[in-house]
Amino acid sequence: MYINTSGIVLREVTYKDSSKILTVLTGSDGKLTVSAHGAHRKNSKLAAVTQLLVFSEMTLVSRKDRWTLTEARSVEQFLGLRDDITLLALGAYIAELTEAIADEDCPNPALLPLCLNALYALSEKLKTPGFVKPVFELRLMADSGFAPLVEHCADCGHNDPEHAFVDVAGGTINCIDCGPPEDITLSRGALSAVRYIINCDAKKLFSFTLGDEALRELTVVSEGYLLAHLDRQFRTLDYYKKIISYDHGVTGI
Repeated sequence: MYINTSGIVLREVTYKDSSKILTVLTGSDGKLTVSAHGAHRKNSKLAAVTQLLVFSEMTLVSRKDRWTLTEARSVEQFLGLRDDITLLALGAYIAELTEAIADEDCPNPALLPLCLNALYALSEKLKTPGFVKPVFELRLMADSGFAPLVEHCADCGHNDPEHAFVDVAGGTINCIDCGPPEDITLSRGALSAVRYIINCDAKKLFSFTLGDEALRELTVVSEGYLLAHLDRQFRTLDYYKKIISYDHGVTGI
């Protein structure tokens, strides 16, 4: 059986020296494991399209319960990521996160455009890595059915607190009168951003601005919430943090 689909490479693993096993996220068929025979050879017509974070139109054939890539045409390589180690590191984290969330047995049509839009914003320098990361993390959780409950205080029902205390494990907020002070705090601006990210039209996800302090709060909450609910660590996140820590140490910013 043949299918024609569009997908992005989330992971590539060398197989038998000259071939690759790919994890590909498609819009219509979800996450697929795909063999790419000979793709590791330099002169292979599949070499470019089987690299990490390349989005392509693909022809796949089903053989022995595994998909095999027969043809592909690159649509977007996100070249802006490939000459900046910070952007590439964050792109790899986006790929690892998406792979962890995506399910081969239950396609989620929202995941592919979310991943592509985040990578495009990075590649074209439309938004900074520090902005794209928390926005992507929080929307990824929401689109996967793990949206936190942030419309009102979990205890008293107040829906517009000046500051909100966030229970990252429980996925709820409390107003200043109900929340314990040791919880993570969100200002009104940061809380508005959280609500916007969860509920906005996907095409407008990155179409807002946020002050430095509110962005810092959003970053802490988004990462903390994601790690608490996925209950695992990500090697690409650790690497990304090392890169930005080094950059800040060298530049003094």
